[in-house]
Amino acid sequence: MAFDFDSVISRRKTGASKWDTLAERFGKDDVIPMWVADMDFASPSCVQEALVERAKHGVYGYAVRTDEYFDSIINWMHDRHGWAIEREWIASATGVVPALTVIVQALTEEGDGVLIQPPVYYPFKRVIRSWGRTVVENPLVYRNGQYEIDFEDLEEKAKQARVMFLCSPHNPVGRVWREDELRRIGEICLRHQVLVVADEIHADLVFSGSRHIPFASLSEQFAAASITCAAPSKTFNLAGLNTAYVIVPNAALKSRYELMSAKASMGSINVFGAHALAAAYREGGPWLDALLGYLEGNVQYLKDFIGRHIPELKVIEPEGTYLVWVDCRALGFEREELDHFFVHEAGLALDEGHLFGEEGVGFQRINIACPRSVLEQGLEQLKEAVERVVRAKA
Repeated sequence: MAFDFDSVISRRKTGASKWDTLAERFGKDDVIPMWVADMDFASPSCVQEALVERAKHGVYGYAVRTDEYFDSIINWMHDRHGWAIEREWIASATGVVPALTVIVQALTEEGDGVLIQPPVYYPFKRVIRSWGRTVVENPLVYRNGQYEIDFEDLEEKAKQARVMFLCSPHNPVGRVWREDELRRIGEICLRHQVLVVADEIHADLVFSGSRHIPFASLSEQFAAASITCAAPSKTFNLAGLNTAYVIVPNAALKSRYELMSAKASMGSINVFGAHALAAAYREGGPWLDALLGYLEGNVQYLKDFIGRHIPELKVIEPEGTYLVWVDCRALGFEREELDHFFVHEAGLALDEGHLFGEEGVGFQRINIACPRSVLEQGLEQLKEAVERVVRAKA
């Protein structure tokens, strides 16, 4: 079956954060948005049809999670990731970041340490600090073109933490953690009684040669001392439908999570999101397989183009996600100068590397989940800007 990822779909004036906040976010509107992590592809037809059918009913009252909802999650995790989960483990969330907020409130006290691995998804730090918890950093090590975990440092930092936010696959550096790496993380956290909160929202977006392993699937001990945050939102472009959920094998932890969620009035689900989730997980596998092939093609195009035309940049090849981490330090700009260059000279709206921590200074994150023609145009603009601004000064 053929799927269309090449058509350019206009998203302006649709209330899309990615497109309709450009002037506010970047200071100008005439830039190509390749920043926030949603895709410029239409969701699969099975999702569209399910939403249309539900919309035709005409009544959109309070929703509950049905057998279809639970079964679709259970079957997807089993078939796609080889993880046998139980219905009783699944709890609602309006999004992964809201779930992290509930977890921090429910399972930590003010001042407690929460461990992260920068450069990492920047809302992690915001959630931790917003509730008076302490950020504990175990920076990843950039070595030979790839990021690795500093396990000696992790052992020490775990002594200061109650919780670890594990980004798996990792955003923005694109690592898909190997089994030996996950087991070592788990062993360290068990030794120091650190709860692992695994953000696995990009779990389905893994490229050839890598395999996502759910952290909690590795052992009963890891499962009992962890919470997994998941959603079909990145996979099927459903971010606006509030389709997240958490998987908590430990009944006591799940009870505390759900109690805090209820206190925050965050336990309800979106009627359309529930139908979209079920349809995507039930019928969206072939579409996802085709998407992964297209995204790999975009990654290859990006690497080839930069290698031929902009050798000053270095692409950190992703093993997963549709977010590519690019080392721009050889361009010679200071932090603010680099941001200005991409927006005002290259006409590209990317996520600035320093948002992800000091380790991200000199980097930029580019979202390649767009039609190939859009990627081509963006890279041509970048090439011209480098020639005009950077090389002209050399």
